[in-house]
Amino acid sequence: MRRNARVNVLLVLAVVLIAVLPVVLGLGDHKAEPFAGADAEAETAITEIDPDYRPWFSPVYEPPSGEVESGLFAVQAAVGAGVVAYCLGLWRGRRQGEARAAAAASGAASGPPPADDADPGRV
Repeated sequence: MRRNARVNVLLVLAVVLIAVLPVVLGLGDHKAEPFAGADAEAETAITEIDPDYRPWFSPVYEPPSGEVESGLFAVQAAVGAGVVAYCLGLWRGRRQGEARAAAAASGAASGPPPADDADPGRV
């Protein structure tokens, strides 16, 4: 196995462990909502510090349920991942195209290829 492949496998295993270990070890069992988002945690901390705190503004759109909010977040993440993947693919394709163009230019600079006797119609 090449070094890059080993590094990739180790990175994937690390991501899986980071995602699975908190669930397996029960790290959120003492909370009512064990894996609530940072927004909910921040709201709880703010109300503990200052119970009379009033938000500066209200959301433009309030989803009807947590499931809808999670679904919208998943769609946002998928669109973002698609944009990043497209940009990376475009960048790689351009690099490969530039390399091919440079190889073709260097081949053309050295002169035409030798004539092939098998193809008499070729000039």
